[in-house]
Amino acid sequence: MHPITTAHYLGLSAALLLIGTVGVLTRRNIVIILMSIELILNAVNLNLIAFSKALQSVNGQIFAIFVITDAVAEAAVGLGILIALFRNKETVLADEIDLLKW
Repeated sequence: MHPITTAHYLGLSAALLLIGTVGVLTRRNIVIILMSIELILNAVNLNLIAFSKALQSVNGQIFAIFVITDAVAEAAVGLGILIALFRNKETVLADEIDLLKW
């Protein structure tokens, strides 16, 4: 049985980053865009924890907790704004929301 190395974690993190980036750039639904941003933040957390383990330091793990806290706050604020936009425009498609246009 082969041990799981830092390269395995980095490969998984790169896959999560790629999926999240493609989701942000290609989707029109704001809910899916927010979920893709969460995937990107999880890729960052995976990198932080993998390097924290490799370097035998807890600094990356502590920083990952702050990133998770920030992600929760971002999700709460983003969903609150999304609910307000849906009540106002009755759509969750990013292309159809033009409240900031003149």
